Amino acid sequence: MISDEQAQAYKRDGVIVVPEVLNQETLGKVRTVLAELVAGAAAVSEHTDVYDLEPGHSPDNPRVRRIKAPHKVHPIFDEIVRSPAVISILTKLIGPGLRLHGSKLNMKSAQYGSPVEWHQDWAFYPHTNDDILAIGVLLDDCDIENGPMLVTPGSHTGATMWDHHGEDGHFAGLIDPDQIADDIKRAVPCMGKAGSMSFHHVRALHGSATNTSNRPRNLLLYEVAASDAWPLTGVKDFDEFNSRLLAGPPVVAPRLTDVPVRMPLPPAKRQGSIYETQSASKKSYFTRAA
Repeated sequence: MISDEQAQAYKRDGVIVVPEVLNQETLGKVRTVLAELVAGAAAVSEHTDVYDLEPGHSPDNPRVRRIKAPHKVHPIFDEIVRSPAVISILTKLIGPGLRLHGSKLNMKSAQYGSPVEWHQDWAFYPHTNDDILAIGVLLDDCDIENGPMLVTPGSHTGATMWDHHGEDGHFAGLIDPDQIADDIKRAVPCMGKAGSMSFHHVRALHGSATNTSNRPRNLLLYEVAASDAWPLTGVKDFDEFNSRLLAGPPVVAPRLTDVPVRMPLPPAKRQGSIYETQSASKKSYFTRAA
């Protein structure tokens, strides 16, 4: 699915976009499932294990910010990340042993879809090595108008590990934008037709603005690690851990590499999705919808 040149670009920049990996039939099925899930949010009034709600949500006007762990919510989301096309790309970027770390579906609804402040995924789930990436599956056409994910090329290399803690010392899930002004200026948007996929390194600096357009920008995200990358916070259930293998056998010898680490402790005062964690911060970069 990708060339040697694309693999080298990922290694150099920490991000690539692969055009139209998903076909129209699969996209249609995903959109149908997603519409049903959003309609189902009318029955809830607060965040649940499935729904993370936008401010202003009501039963009459369901506003969903995120579907949590969609690979557990409907089989189609598990099928996508295990498809031959996706595994082929992941194998070229990470290697033959692959494990799903987690998934989420950020809605970015038209006119009010919430921003995600600048951060590195690595801050949330450090491992014994950083052969880890996130896949962003574009479920809608994405351009600069509807809040694309912005990634700073090359920010995944060297000893770069920004502080994601707040003034109170607790994990805040974002970086003080004043500390990364120059890096923000270098960020590039991940755009493409629906069905395209972005792949960004776990240490790549990224964020996304409010969707102020009249078009949605639904983004299905998968976090995938090399099978010999073990979470530094530990493995609570070894069988469940192995159930998330996408390729290769179980591994009991973690691979250790010299990468910068800062643990997400003490934990955030506002627990939940990244939106909740970041909302406790006194500083933000992106403008939020009224």
